Amino acid sequence: MSKGLDTRTSILDRAAELASQLGLSGLTIGSLADELELSKSGLFAHFGSKETLQIQVLEHAAAEFAEQVVLPALREPRGAPRLRAIFERWLDWARGGPPGGCLFVAAAVELDDRPGPVRDRLVAFQRQWLDVIRRTVQLGIEAGRFRSEADPAQFAQDLYGVMLAYHHAARLLRDPAAAKRARRAFEALLAAAVTPSHAPRRGRVTST
Repeated sequence: MSKGLDTRTSILDRAAELASQLGLSGLTIGSLADELELSKSGLFAHFGSKETLQIQVLEHAAAEFAEQVVLPALREPRGAPRLRAIFERWLDWARGGPPGGCLFVAAAVELDDRPGPVRDRLVAFQRQWLDVIRRTVQLGIEAGRFRSEADPAQFAQDLYGVMLAYHHAARLLRDPAAAKRARRAFEALLAAAVTPSHAPRRGRVTST
C-alpha cells in the first residue's frame, strides 16, 4: 500500500468512528480536521466536499464489511454452514465495531427520510447485503439443503430483523444476554428452513 493510500485509509478509519458517534450529518471536513489535527485545506484536497466525505466513509465501511464478513462467509459450504458463517461474522462485526456501534444501523435511522446521494449509497449497500443473504438461501434450496418452500427474501428480512433487535438490546438496553438471544433467534430461522437430512449442528447459542 502506498503512503498516500495508507494515509487516506487511516483518515477514513477515524472518520467512520466519528460518524458512528456523531452521525454522518455531524461528520464534516472541519470536524475531522480538528480531530486529526490536520488542515482543512489538506482534507478538502482529499475529499472535496462534506457529501463526498460521507459517501466515501460509507464505501470504506462497506469494503471493511465485505472483507471481514461477506467474503470469508461465502467460502463456506452451501446451506447451513454458509448461513451460520454469515450470521456469526455479522454478529462479530456488530460487537467489535466502532465505539458508536454499527455505522450502517446508525446511518439507516439518520437518513431514512433524508433523500440525496448519501442516502442513495446507503440504500444500495443495504440492498446488496440483503441480496447476498437471499442468494445464499436460494443456493441452499437449489442444492437440496433447504426446503423447497423456503422463502429467500423472507429469510433475509427476518435475519436482518434479528440483527436490528440485537443492536437495540445490546446498545440501548445494555442487555448482557443480547447475543445469546440473537443466536437462538437465528437457530430458529435456520431450523425452519433446513431440510431434515441436512439438519445443522447446534450453534453457539449459550455463549454471551
